Amino acid sequence: MQLQDMLVLILLPHMKEKLAEVYSDVISILPVYYPYSVNVKSVERVAAFRGFDFLITIDAQPIVGPHVPIGEDVLTYRISPAGVELKNFEHLRGPDKDDFLPNY
Repeated sequence: MQLQDMLVLILLPHMKEKLAEVYSDVISILPVYYPYSVNVKSVERVAAFRGFDFLITIDAQPIVGPHVPIGEDVLTYRISPAGVELKNFEHLRGPDKDDFLPNY
């Protein structure tokens, strides 16, 4: 669990970039991903044994204001010696205007 939490912390800035892109035309306040609203679904090694190339799939709920979840996203990142790269983004649901206050 501790290693997964560290992975999430490292990926949060990359996830924030994607949030700004996806939600900016839908709501006026940029949502955030809190580490506790992110679950690591899978981690797989792309290369053979001891290869340092990984695919990490994350399920995350973007949050606005006083911890109001506004959707659900699945993100897959590739982490390798070359850096971090978003490989896939899947928007599963939200935001639904009825889920949060009108000032958002």
